[in-house]
Amino acid sequence: MFRKPNPLSLLAAGLVLCAPVSADQGFTVSLSAGAVFTDCAGCPEMVVIPPGEFTMGYDGGEPGRYEGPVREMQIVHAFALGRYEVTHGQFREFVEATGHQSSGGCRIWDGESWQEPEWADWTDPGYGRPPADEEPVACVSWLDARAYVAWLAAQTGQPYRLPTEAEWEYAARAGGEGEFFWGDDEDEACRWANVYDRAGEVEHGFPWAAADCDDGHAGVAPVGSFPANAFGLHDMLGNVWQWVEDCYLVPYPDDAPRDGSAVQVEGPCDRRSVRGGSWITRMYRHRLSWRGRDPEPTLFSFFGFRVARDLTPLEARP
Repeated sequence: MFRKPNPLSLLAAGLVLCAPVSADQGFTVSLSAGAVFTDCAGCPEMVVIPPGEFTMGYDGGEPGRYEGPVREMQIVHAFALGRYEVTHGQFREFVEATGHQSSGGCRIWDGESWQEPEWADWTDPGYGRPPADEEPVACVSWLDARAYVAWLAAQTGQPYRLPTEAEWEYAARAGGEGEFFWGDDEDEACRWANVYDRAGEVEHGFPWAAADCDDGHAGVAPVGSFPANAFGLHDMLGNVWQWVEDCYLVPYPDDAPRDGSAVQVEGPCDRRSVRGGSWITRMYRHRLSWRGRDPEPTLFSFFGFRVARDLTPLEARP
């Protein structure tokens, strides 16, 4: 049953409140595609994503990182996805509530090479300053992300989880067919996403080509600093990489689900998929079909996540 919401916050978000049932039961809420809602004061803002079909993948990629085969996918049910990446402030609330222990040794760039100092963790991702509450949490592993969504589900009584790889690509594309959600022109990147740009090249000097533009952020940016895609989601490309639920298999298996479900394996998973690129990422890896993959405990100063949530039949409507 849907947790009793704040009617004023729902109305402000443009949602439709159906007739309330008893006070103990709360309200029945009908959420249309594109609606924005939250389940609690500190919960992530969620956007309702409609069901639909899309073409997933690309018949190519970097050596050892094949992005295919191309396949037709169907997202059979509406679901909700975080409007933004999970923020540092939201993750801190979880840690303070649970005492969750995240390991140190996050991989950071010291200006010349990659280092893994024990002090580097989500509280200090190597920015040279404390992270701001409105910035995406970084230096979190897939295990940390799973712990957060489990806590959020327990707190709200709602089915929070990580998005699947298919859900992520479908939501990131938002009906588009280009290499990026804004089209095929990578020179437009700085209008739409926080990528590795000229300012980042000057400040950080990573050993790969920067985008020939300036997005206004040499490093990480507060969530929502760039325009949303057509589904109303911010930072689906750039800012921080986003862990998803799937076990990474290459090539994508012929018998893998075509309904938006996660790809899983029996026994331990060697690597989990990660999507979207970040503020340090070369433009080729920002393409919507590009698939990152890393072991579950991996910590990078540019790895974060966003949350997904299933919708009940009473919540979802066309």
